[in-house]
Amino acid sequence: MDFFDLVVHAGYPLRRWVRLEVDGQGLVPASGPLIVVANHDSMIDPLAVAAACHPMRELRFLAMAELWNNRILRFVLDRLGQIPTERGGGGQPALRQAIRALENSEAIGIFPEGKLSRGRKLQAHHGLAQLTAACPEVPILLAAVNGTTDVARFPKRPRAKVVLMRPAANPNQAPQRLLDEIRALAPPVPAGRRR
Repeated sequence: MDFFDLVVHAGYPLRRWVRLEVDGQGLVPASGPLIVVANHDSMIDPLAVAAACHPMRELRFLAMAELWNNRILRFVLDRLGQIPTERGGGGQPALRQAIRALENSEAIGIFPEGKLSRGRKLQAHHGLAQLTAACPEVPILLAAVNGTTDVARFPKRPRAKVVLMRPAANPNQAPQRLLDEIRALAPPVPAGRRR
């Protein structure tokens, strides 16, 4: 069992508590490069998307570099092969690393909104467009994530769902359209104890 499997298995109690349901897991290819594009309403979203694609694939996410400021989290993220990206236009090194990973037939997860939605409709950032332009033949899966914002509403037991689907839009031309397809199934929801 590798470190990724260990972390996914350690997260089983959380997945069971949130009643994670996955639709479309059969679309996840067992090998070859892959880009998984997801909405981002909760800090739990990467865990939900990774669990949805497991055991078929291990995902390497582009994640905000600030997460590496915590020593324990840095150790875990590095062992999982996650890719730190700087905000504010400094993400080119992360994109180059993601492109190299795709060239090595790895699976990359990306949140085109670039940050938590906080319940607002956001535009897709340029990173997804650059990634698909650099790797136009790489298959793309969309991941619509719902219910993860309810994790903060303990003791209410949440019900999370990840729907994996192939994009209808041409991913090489319209990253915003990919995000719109996802948001049609997973409208922006603010995280936290509100409601």
